[in-house]
Amino acid sequence: MLILARKSNERIMIGDEIEISVIEIRGDQVKIGITAPPSVKIYRREVFDAIQAENQEAARTSPQDLSGLTDLLPRTETSTEQSE
Repeated sequence: MLILARKSNERIMIGDEIEISVIEIRGDQVKIGITAPPSVKIYRREVFDAIQAENQEAARTSPQDLSGLTDLLPRTETSTEQSE
């Protein structure tokens, strides 16, 4: 882990496209700003952990658990029914 000391309005670059700015320091809280390309997903750690847990739970879903989904979807005509 790289540890850096920064003051308010100072910045850190990660590669060529990600910039982290120290916006404000108040007591034990630091506000940071992050500039990154839209393709870079940025999450608070607790949100990231929750997403990972949900993804792992979804990966454990068996095909039998999904069998009732077809009843929830609207019925559409198939291409053979449309041509008749």
